[in-house]
Amino acid sequence: MIQLREDCLWVEEDTGKTIPCTAEQITIELMGGAVEGLDPELVRQAAAGVLHYFKVELGREFVTVGEFSTALAKVLQGFGLDVQSTSLIEGVGSQVVTTDLRQIARDCGKEFELGFFVRLRESLRISLAEGPKAVQFQGLRSCVKQLAGARRWCARCQQLQEQIINFLRECLEQEAKGKGCSMLVK
Repeated sequence: MIQLREDCLWVEEDTGKTIPCTAEQITIELMGGAVEGLDPELVRQAAAGVLHYFKVELGREFVTVGEFSTALAKVLQGFGLDVQSTSLIEGVGSQVVTTDLRQIARDCGKEFELGFFVRLRESLRISLAEGPKAVQFQGLRSCVKQLAGARRWCARCQQLQEQIINFLRECLEQEAKGKGCSMLVK
């Protein structure tokens, strides 16, 4: 994989294509002409802070446009600006069902990964029964470290993280046929 500059992240577009972007490039893509009404330096610094948060504090190399947009909107709202995250999936209302992956991992006890995947599928089924526009799973990194029994991120953690994401994608594809439900894992 290409070594990224310090001020870049891989950004996944709606099409599934990933491209390397700086905070400024992402912001221009997300906000377009709306940036003109705001202090450009404030927006640039806020975007750089959001990029730092994802890359350094969360240790992520990849981020979706929706995740970045939501985080940037929260930061700008913290400065008292009236900014809405516009890159979230069109049509998603206020009905987003959130599940904490860390709690599912804790509930597994000594069943470890076997029990985790069974409970995860059941949790997704229950969430989809509510008819949401989107399902959100949070705490992925902590959950993976807990299941792997690792204090620090390692190759085994990366592999398990990919297994969980692929499993969720497959389950959503099978369970939400024709429901138009989107998924966010963070």
